[in-house]
Amino acid sequence: MTRPGFLVITAVACVLGISVAAACGHGPHVWIGLATVVLAVLMHAAANVLNDYHDALNGADEANTQGLFPFTGGARLIQNGRVSVQDTHDLAKALIVFLVPCGLWLSVQTGGGLIVLGLLGLLLGWGYSAPPLALMKRGLGELVVALTWGLVVIGADYAQRRHFFVIPAAVAVSFALLVGNILLINGFPDAAADAQVGKRTLVVRLGPRIAAGLYLILALLAHAWLVLGVMWFIHPEPALWGLASLPLSLLAFVWLFKYADQASRLAPAIVLTIASAVVHGLAMSAGLASLNF
Repeated sequence: MTRPGFLVITAVACVLGISVAAACGHGPHVWIGLATVVLAVLMHAAANVLNDYHDALNGADEANTQGLFPFTGGARLIQNGRVSVQDTHDLAKALIVFLVPCGLWLSVQTGGGLIVLGLLGLLLGWGYSAPPLALMKRGLGELVVALTWGLVVIGADYAQRRHFFVIPAAVAVSFALLVGNILLINGFPDAAADAQVGKRTLVVRLGPRIAAGLYLILALLAHAWLVLGVMWFIHPEPALWGLASLPLSLLAFVWLFKYADQASRLAPAIVLTIASAVVHGLAMSAGLASLNF
């Protein structure tokens, strides 16, 4: 129900934030870093379970007969009769009940700013799926996802640094854009079911061809921002290692553009999109870590 295959994205975001802090001379504080990763991953898991719960209530997953499991269409455990809607709700509630005191403990160790980030993360994770906000139904889902994973990078840096700083926010932008592209491309196989239940994703609103063009724009913008950040002395120069993900994004776009109207053939493009975000975050982290050697 937590869709563990996607949780690696959050772990990578934490590694990136910790690497930024270490490159600036803050840490790494290993145990704080491990606690940050665990709590961030559990928050992501809770958001995934909440999403399955609300997509069961609004009928999106039941209507989705074209999803590409395990990438799109939810975990399918409710629809396959393996768990109930109430089981899903109870798991989400249990994860959140566990997260809140643990997050408060981590905030006591690192600073009150983490409470603000944690509450904002919980709000976005809940508001993405749940009414009355139901941001995924208002065409804001992709923006919310990009913003949330940018906040994960900032939060992981904050837990090490103990205060806010501009560099982690700048470094987070390119990674957040590539994570946003994951949700964008996942919307292609789900578009028909999403439209049926009123979920106004970007693919539903723009159509597959324009949405594919937007995918390319976001991928190019992410990598261009990395270059500009170094040119403007915002990013440390080794952050350019993150450009290693550009070929993956371009290959994903080529496949996406070719099969934008045949969503059942998009699994390779989705895999490349996920790989691009992971490689981008890990390559930047490795580049930043090289400053300490």
